[in-house]
Amino acid sequence: MYLGRVIGCLWATVKNKAMEGQRLVVVQPLTPELQETGKRLVCGDSTGAGTGELVYWVRGKEASFPFLPAEPPFDTTIVGIVDSVHVKRPAAVTLPGRESGKRNARKG
Repeated sequence: MYLGRVIGCLWATVKNKAMEGQRLVVVQPLTPELQETGKRLVCGDSTGAGTGELVYWVRGKEASFPFLPAEPPFDTTIVGIVDSVHVKRPAAVTLPGRESGKRNARKG
């Protein structure tokens, strides 16, 4: 699953019959720290998320699962609305032999 923010809606007058009645939204992918990353994308919406909401989305075959038994041809779908994000990054770990600025030189 990936984080993103809904930044708009998309309307299509001509689309695949299996997508009729399905809502399409534009999503900006985000990092866990909520920084923009990657290109904007179009997602199917199984949650009713509004513009500005923080969401999580899936890609691939799983994108059609929220709509079962129908299987609309979505490659990306919003599957949840995020209430809050708590990120705790672990402290940097130094591997043995890789101290800052030192490299292992091969003797030859």
